[in-house]
Amino acid sequence: MNITILGAGFAALTAIKEVRKQAPSSIITVIAPEKEMIYYPSLIWIPAGIRTGDDLRINLHNFFNRMNVQFVKARVEDVIDGGRTVKTDQGDFKNDGLIIASGGRFIKKLPGIENAITPCEGIPAAEKIKSRLDALSGGTIAIGFGGNPNEPSAMRGGPMFEFLFGIDNLLRKQGRRDKFKIIFFNPAAKPGMRLGDKVPAAVLKMMQKRDIETHLGHKMVAFEANKVKTEGGEFHADLILFMPGMTGPAWSANSEIPKSAGGLILANEHCQIPGYSHTYVAGDSGSYPGPDWQAKQAHMADLQALASARNLIKELKGESDFETFKHELVCIVDTLTHGVLIKRTEKGTIMLPPCRLMHYAKRAFEWFYTRQYR
Repeated sequence: MNITILGAGFAALTAIKEVRKQAPSSIITVIAPEKEMIYYPSLIWIPAGIRTGDDLRINLHNFFNRMNVQFVKARVEDVIDGGRTVKTDQGDFKNDGLIIASGGRFIKKLPGIENAITPCEGIPAAEKIKSRLDALSGGTIAIGFGGNPNEPSAMRGGPMFEFLFGIDNLLRKQGRRDKFKIIFFNPAAKPGMRLGDKVPAAVLKMMQKRDIETHLGHKMVAFEANKVKTEGGEFHADLILFMPGMTGPAWSANSEIPKSAGGLILANEHCQIPGYSHTYVAGDSGSYPGPDWQAKQAHMADLQALASARNLIKELKGESDFETFKHELVCIVDTLTHGVLIKRTEKGTIMLPPCRLMHYAKRAFEWFYTRQYR
């Protein structure tokens, strides 16, 4: 059987391992723009110099050889024939089974959004933050995030809290925090509610303690070169970091593939795409049934990839005892010196106080996780 996997991120790589485990003799074809993985969770450390871009780029040549993967360097343009054909800028590729793990994209519709840096777009964005911070002698730094109004889960707020507290700590370490005003802005009156009911108050208390101002509960209107504009007013900013809500991959926008109201690829509880046989989605590309607090994060991408790979092989073998995946939000909100562990499941939320050990646990996990792909 010929299994095609789109992407080279968390979900795609986990899917590769699981397909090879479940179907050792299968042909695995991976289609992605580059033969590399970017370890996005550690982008937060680039502005402080704890990590460089090269530290977070993982060449997948050795991993693909170990997994006996056929790699195609291409950009996906569409998925047609009920999932059996992937159209790319390098030609069409047939498959017996398909796992879409090509990631999502940020919604860049706000006027003037080019004046803001979107940190999780990748290494160049994080490097730009570092260079801009290094060049500033003082001023106002505005940091915030938004969402997809049609897809509550399609947001990535956790990393913005990390950039917020990390930049605050970095400036303190450099002895120049007194020369800067830091403003956190968000359309929600209680940002971080998806992490748990008690999290917003705890996070806002951390901001207050660190003299971080807030501008909350007002819908975003626009950005200018040195200005953030909301329905509740506008304010000056010398550096703007903003994480917009997410939607599906660019190629899916005009595709006939089923999509949610928020533009993500539709999936059921087994990660199957409705109406498509032998076709699954995992990670940020997909919209999944579940609680409104479900997260777009690497941990969930891995869990969805495992379910996708196992269910695809079962379907190809004519089996029907499909698996679901667990809804679980786990993160360490890092501040450069400490880490705040937050875990949310169907049973509730656990949030531990800031702990220096958690900072080093996050760094250790990066090493542990990435070594399997080096």
